[in-house]
Amino acid sequence: MNDIRPIRATSGTNHEGTSAHNRRVIIDALRLNGALSRADLARATRLTKQTVSNIMEELENGGLVTSRETVRRGRGQPSTPYGLVPEGAFAIGLQIDRHITRAIAVDLVGNVLIRKEANLPAGGPATGTPVVLRLVQDVRSELKQRVAQAEKRLVGLGAAMPGPFGIDQNDVDNPWMMGPWQRFPLLETLSAGTGLNVTLQNDAAACATAERMVGAAHGLDHAVCLYVGYGIGAGLILGGELYSGAHGNAGEIGMALLTAGGRLTQLEHRASLASLYDHLGVDPMAPDIYSLINDRAAADDPDILAWIERAAIDLRWSVQLIETIFDPQTVILCGGAPAALALRLIAAMQPLLPSNADRPDRLLPRLQLGMTDPWAVARGAAAEPIGHAFDPRFSAILKS
Repeated sequence: MNDIRPIRATSGTNHEGTSAHNRRVIIDALRLNGALSRADLARATRLTKQTVSNIMEELENGGLVTSRETVRRGRGQPSTPYGLVPEGAFAIGLQIDRHITRAIAVDLVGNVLIRKEANLPAGGPATGTPVVLRLVQDVRSELKQRVAQAEKRLVGLGAAMPGPFGIDQNDVDNPWMMGPWQRFPLLETLSAGTGLNVTLQNDAAACATAERMVGAAHGLDHAVCLYVGYGIGAGLILGGELYSGAHGNAGEIGMALLTAGGRLTQLEHRASLASLYDHLGVDPMAPDIYSLINDRAAADDPDILAWIERAAIDLRWSVQLIETIFDPQTVILCGGAPAALALRLIAAMQPLLPSNADRPDRLLPRLQLGMTDPWAVARGAAAEPIGHAFDPRFSAILKS
């Protein structure tokens, strides 16, 4: 139980008709801080002790929280901490990328239970949809076998894929775009094929969702996740919530135009993993591509170092742009880049950035490393239905 560090929590409201919001506030406080007593929760959320007691009883009866061992503090009254029950809810996350699809199952606190992947065949949704649906079904079936109540507590399916969405693309063979998939009615198809509530994010937003739930953005209200994968994007955590924009395309920084060699080009054409694969002349569909790039980066391969030197300059520019526009607490470099490559990118970018001396109030690094995991997007996609069901959102108040 939290005895020393300040308790992080969103304020609840004691007005009538706001029970849905207050339930989310309590769950979020337990997710951020771990086990807390009812008194701790009342102080942190500014709810009355009676309101907290009523909510805790409801959540305990619903299998979402459970009491822990009683704690005695000096001569005062003993207190009972409460924590989330990981098996209280489950979600499935799905990543659809250019050459591969991944599906993952997580519990209420973000623990990964099952992960599976499959190659996406050529031909777009016509040939890829059966592969995707079969992969989701395989994960779902295994989850049901492992946890008796899993199907009853499955809150939804989160999907993630590269954006931007809703933009007319003439060149469907552009390796940085997935035109046929982006024009395909994916939400409707997945919902009809699984019977689940389905949400859709771009891959950068999904990676930011994973960072917010279990990574470097955990507990932060203002952070931007600079996603370096096959493409480049930015996941925006603003005011404690993920910002997606009017059409789900917020953070598509990879499409920002740069001048290189006297001509305009997009950022992701110079600093993404796709540009690295092209620079090295390697096949992005190679089954060992992640370990291959990681090993070459760890060995300071001169071809990779040459790419890093160029990419660091462009990514530095993106960090400065992000800071200027959004004023985040920190920028987190994350995505599917192997750890050795990401570490060298961070090291190459740091000297190019202004020092923290201009911001004496800055408590976190200007730029830090987040997840370097090819499964991060699928994990974030799975975290989205959990967040949709349990995170505090103004919509919970408005709908009360």
